Amino acid sequence: MVSGCAGPLSTLAPAGEAAQAIATLWWVMLAGAVVIFLGVVGAALTPLLHRRPSRLSERAMLIGGGLIFPGVVLMALLVAALLVGDRLSPRGEPGVLRVDAQARQWAWTFDYPDQPGRPSTEGVLHVPAGQPFEVHVRSQDVIHSFWAPRLGGKIDAIPGQVNVIRLQADAPGVYRGQCAEYCGSSHAMMDFVIQAHSPADYAAWQAAEGPGR
Repeated sequence: MVSGCAGPLSTLAPAGEAAQAIATLWWVMLAGAVVIFLGVVGAALTPLLHRRPSRLSERAMLIGGGLIFPGVVLMALLVAALLVGDRLSPRGEPGVLRVDAQARQWAWTFDYPDQPGRPSTEGVLHVPAGQPFEVHVRSQDVIHSFWAPRLGGKIDAIPGQVNVIRLQADAPGVYRGQCAEYCGSSHAMMDFVIQAHSPADYAAWQAAEGPGR
C-alpha cells in the first residue's frame, strides 16, 4: 500500500502549486476521516466498556455525535476543497502562457497559440518551469481526460467543448501524464509527458528551427 504512494504518477509527490494543494487536501481529508472514525468507534464502544448508565441521553448522543460532530468536520473539509478548486481554475491573468491540448484515440497533440509558427508536438508538452500555464483541452472523438498527477488535477476533454486548467511545474524536469477517462481498447497507452524547461532551455527550444520535438 505504501509503495502506491510514490512513483511518476503519484499525487503525493507534488511538483507544482496546484498539486501541492491537492496533496495537502488529501492529508486533511485523511485526518478528518480518522477523526470521524475514532468518534464513531468511541461512541459504539462506550456502552460496552461502561456498564453504568451513561450520563448522556440517547437524544444528545444522536444530535451531538451523529449530526453536529460529523457536520463540523465535513464542513471544514468542504471549505478546504473549495479553496483547492480555486487554485486549479484559470484566473484570466494577462501574460499567462496558453497551450492547447487536443485528444483523440489514442494520442495527444499540443499546440502553442502564443508562439505563432511553432509546430505542434505529439505526446510532449513543452512549458517553462516556475511559471503558470493554462491548458485548453478539447477532444476530436470521445471523452478523454487530461491528467498530470504531479502538477495538478485532471480535467475532461469533451467533443465540442473547451475546458481549461491552470498548472505549474516548480522545477525543470519531465512529468508524466495520462488519460484518466476510459476511452477505448488502447486507453492505457494514451499517455503523454510535460517537459518543463529552465528559462535558458525554454528560450533555446523556442528559437529552435524545424519541427517540434
